[in-house]
Amino acid sequence: MTLGESYVERPPLPALAGVVRTVWIQRTGDAPYVQRHLPTGGVEIHFPLGGRPQLLGPLTGPHVEVVPARTTLVGVRFRPGTAPPLPAALDDLVDQRLDLAGLWGSAAGRLVEEAAGGPERALLLLQHHLLRRFRAAGRVDPLVREAATALMPWQPVGIDTLADHLALSASQLRRRCLQAVGMGPKVLQRTLRFQGFLALAQAGATATGRRGVDGVAGLAVDAGYADQAHLSRECLRLTGVTPRELLGGDVERCACGHDHSASYLPFLARRDRAPLLV
Repeated sequence: MTLGESYVERPPLPALAGVVRTVWIQRTGDAPYVQRHLPTGGVEIHFPLGGRPQLLGPLTGPHVEVVPARTTLVGVRFRPGTAPPLPAALDDLVDQRLDLAGLWGSAAGRLVEEAAGGPERALLLLQHHLLRRFRAAGRVDPLVREAATALMPWQPVGIDTLADHLALSASQLRRRCLQAVGMGPKVLQRTLRFQGFLALAQAGATATGRRGVDGVAGLAVDAGYADQAHLSRECLRLTGVTPRELLGGDVERCACGHDHSASYLPFLARRDRAPLLV
């Protein structure tokens, strides 16, 4: 973390907890900040104060952005399959950025004006706007939400088994995931597995010692990887850098200086639960 730069996550408003994974406030210091956005399985809204809110579509690889100096922005990260109401299926928005002014019309303009009161006000206004949109649009796809929960890294499940559990064919499950998540269930599973590893690293978790391994190799196994080499290959594919480079030099604990607790705590909360599918 550079001098004067900060990033703090927090849980969303309780009424949004079923669809939003985390919200955050980020401030850059006197120098531009290179932000590496990673695939999470969900979409994000980025709202720089004084600028326009944008939607970052589902990512399949890293998206590197240079955030200007002395910028304050608020953000919302959605759970997989729970994107805000949009005019297009998410598989049409993969790896794209959209200006929400074109989708929200005058409501986006009002958000920009009213957010002048500061980041706390902007974040609250953005969340209340999302609440209204979700309530007007109705429910998200419940089967996709259940699938995303079952694909968490601590509960390995085969895609065919999951489809049978949901009373869908494998092709139906894939089609619904593409529409609601932007990626098929197998890609989502791989993305969530890596998010699980990041959760362990960000929390400074201790490996369980399964298979007699510890350290980063143990964390890799705990997250569902065959070994540390498997983790390294997936990290390069999803982030463009090695685990050591991504985590700031320490592969067992994230050293970026950001507070990601609101993101990793929900992942770790499921770590010791019984499998959803048996």
